[in-house]
Amino acid sequence: MKKENEKRFGFVTVIGAPNAGKSTLLNALVGSKVSIVSSKVQTTRTRVSGIVVRGKTQIVFVDTPGIFEPSKKNNLERAIVSAAWETVGETDKIILLVDVSRKVSNGAKKIISNLKENNIKNIILVLNKIDEIKRDKLLEITQDLNNLYDFEATFMISALKNNGLDGVLDYLKDRLPEGVWHYAEEDMTDMPMRLIAAEITREKLFKMMHQELPYNLTVETDEWEPFEDGSIKIHQTVYISREAHKKIIVGKGGEMLKKIGSMAREDLEEMMQGRIHLKIFVKVQENWMEDSERFSMWNLNPNAV
Repeated sequence: MKKENEKRFGFVTVIGAPNAGKSTLLNALVGSKVSIVSSKVQTTRTRVSGIVVRGKTQIVFVDTPGIFEPSKKNNLERAIVSAAWETVGETDKIILLVDVSRKVSNGAKKIISNLKENNIKNIILVLNKIDEIKRDKLLEITQDLNNLYDFEATFMISALKNNGLDGVLDYLKDRLPEGVWHYAEEDMTDMPMRLIAAEITREKLFKMMHQELPYNLTVETDEWEPFEDGSIKIHQTVYISREAHKKIIVGKGGEMLKKIGSMAREDLEEMMQGRIHLKIFVKVQENWMEDSERFSMWNLNPNAV
């Protein structure tokens, strides 16, 4: 007999090709920014968790880096993709997110092929950006993808417009295992705030710099000092591999860096509900992507193959 008052808990991993909208979906489900969003591929570098309570069920959604074919010479790319696949094997349910606003990529089909080859079950197909495609085309894509794999269920959503998400949550809440909650009811993520703060600044760098800024930069929170009045002093460093890129980020008279800092500060103050004193420095370090300490900080394996 089903126990109506029995609590449930489980992990749901969100996978997909780069720029499918995984981070946008996670933020929409949680109702707050826990994963950064940009138009650049591979914006997400590590597994980001968002916690949602639906009825008697606590769901931990895990946003993974976009799955693509990594360069054999790029340790960071290999580690990113490896982390995404590792998460698939450690979860209760899997959401495969597909952007239907454009032609379904070979990357998405390759992911489906890998799931099938490895006999991975409990996969839910979620078609994103349905507001940007005609209905007959949407139905055609839905049929084609379901012909490739026997998905547990299929949902059609717009993560950006918060459309269709209730159906996904209601489906999951009754199908995760019975068990105690692992987090407090008010928790939204298990990520350290220092890392979230660094990621928010990285998001603003991508937003402001567009094509001028290379993918290979990182942001680290060096100092985090709370004060009695509730405000927090945060010092961060942007690591970039070339002096020319540093000049672009700083801008004439430091104006660009000031704009980036102001945007990041605004997001952080909304998130923390308090005053933030943010100072950002820019440092050139040519081989920062080979530093194993940074891989550990993102829970990535520098020796991934």
